[in-house]
Amino acid sequence: MTASAREPTLVVMGVSGCGKTQTSRALAAELGVRYIEADDFHPTENLAQMRAGLPLADAQRIGWLQALGDEMRRAVDDGCGFVLACSALRRSYRQVLRDAVPGLRFVHLVVDPETARQRVGARVGHFMPGSLVDSQFATLESPAGEPGVLSVDARQPPEEVRQRIIDWLRGEGSMLAARPARPDAR
Repeated sequence: MTASAREPTLVVMGVSGCGKTQTSRALAAELGVRYIEADDFHPTENLAQMRAGLPLADAQRIGWLQALGDEMRRAVDDGCGFVLACSALRRSYRQVLRDAVPGLRFVHLVVDPETARQRVGARVGHFMPGSLVDSQFATLESPAGEPGVLSVDARQPPEEVRQRIIDWLRGEGSMLAARPARPDAR
């Protein structure tokens, strides 16, 4: 079954501090689908390394990406859609996710390094230190030109970002066109 034949399946991606978690939670609530936080699937070794200010190597991400693929497939098998908050910085990472769920859509939350550093620096209790923001920008491969991708300026107010994504999903004709707007969504 492809993404167009079921509930919305979406990855909200970008560097640390772009607003993935906030945007994904709001979208999942409005759409009535499962929210998946990619950070919850990192092994403890990966989290410890990032807490120490050391970026992960590609090989350290393989198991994490496979676990995310398994979780997304579980959501689809359960008959519900999902919104996954995941950095998905490289094309190869996004391809692993696409291979798990054909027709998967991506929203790239675009933010400049200064804004990302400010947002990460303002966080309390998050494992990702501000020192890794620059390495995330160095790793980021733009999804421009890839199928099923929307890029949104994440410096806009959160409500505007969310509405832009909802409008895009409705315009896609395959995800939300047949779904009525939720009257209780804010």
